[in-house]
Amino acid sequence: MAQPLLFKPIKLAGVTARNRIVVSPMCQYSSNEGGPSDWHLVHLGKFALGGAAIVFCEETAVEMRARKTHGCAGIYDSKHVPMYRRITEFINKNNSLPAMQIGHSGRKAACGPPWTNFKPLKADDAGNGMAPWQGIAPSVIRHREDAAAPHELSVSEIREVINAWRDAALRTLDAGFEIVEIHGAHGYLIHQFLSPLANQRNDAYGGDLNGRMRFALELTEAVRAAWPKEKPLWFRVSAVDGDGGAWTLDDTVALACELKVRGVDVISCSSGGINGPLNMAIVPRVAGYQVPYAERVRREAGIMSCAVGLITEPGHAETILQSGQADFIALAREFLYNPNWPVQAAKQLGVAEYLDLLPEQYAWWLKRREKIREISS
Repeated sequence: MAQPLLFKPIKLAGVTARNRIVVSPMCQYSSNEGGPSDWHLVHLGKFALGGAAIVFCEETAVEMRARKTHGCAGIYDSKHVPMYRRITEFINKNNSLPAMQIGHSGRKAACGPPWTNFKPLKADDAGNGMAPWQGIAPSVIRHREDAAAPHELSVSEIREVINAWRDAALRTLDAGFEIVEIHGAHGYLIHQFLSPLANQRNDAYGGDLNGRMRFALELTEAVRAAWPKEKPLWFRVSAVDGDGGAWTLDDTVALACELKVRGVDVISCSSGGINGPLNMAIVPRVAGYQVPYAERVRREAGIMSCAVGLITEPGHAETILQSGQADFIALAREFLYNPNWPVQAAKQLGVAEYLDLLPEQYAWWLKRREKIREISS
């Protein structure tokens, strides 16, 4: 039987992923002053043990004010670097590629965790150690009615924010990550510049599509210049805005073409988030509902893409790859349920030595059990 494409190694810039399975970034709201904790070591480490090729850390803030919540991750201080290096060394040692997603919440800053529906923090929250801070945005437009008005960035402040992304990329490199992804989706700062719903500037960073893309493209240039050419650069997009949106898939294809010119290797295609705390694209939530976005970006922009969104069945993942709809398959919540999903997938797809995805400390015992079962049957 031919090796399933899902488990065929793939070379990307100067690194090679052992398969096409990606652990998508998942915010844990468990950081201490931006730094990762033991929770993150265990949370991310188990995915490497489970056989995924690429393990992404959660969205990680490039500035202190870039965090959504007090518990959000950050890489805005040199003290964070050794904390992350402990995690990257473990992931690397277990044959997976550690990946970092760097982002900025923009106007979505200063709120509670998702189980509070991202309730905006107020002045009286300071008494509980949850003091609010002001978010930033391309324009003074709240993302929800009960949120504080953001600060509108001046051109000089935009340059300062871009420098923060560059510095975060350098710290990411120092921390031992093999891949960095720019988070340009889900209603956060880059998406706010891209969408005319949030960007109503009349200078060079607003107006038409080219103006609204300028921040994203200049930022990407800065990150690419800081990030070694032999290490892959990914970019996550919201391919469409969501409910009442104005950013379209045509716009995403245009952006992807420009990102490719600037050295981006992979576009990860998500959707939604420009309005409200969790407002995603209004499309039927069926298995692989965002795959068409990855397919069109891959085809029309001529760039590798990553599909994400309710892809839980191994056969479905393999079909997406075999049909040329995407180059990578990312899972998030399914990994929370089953961190050994790659092993399950390999077994279902007929990979003979599927247990070899696990570390020897696991695989040896499980292979021994399989032999005992064969004899007893």
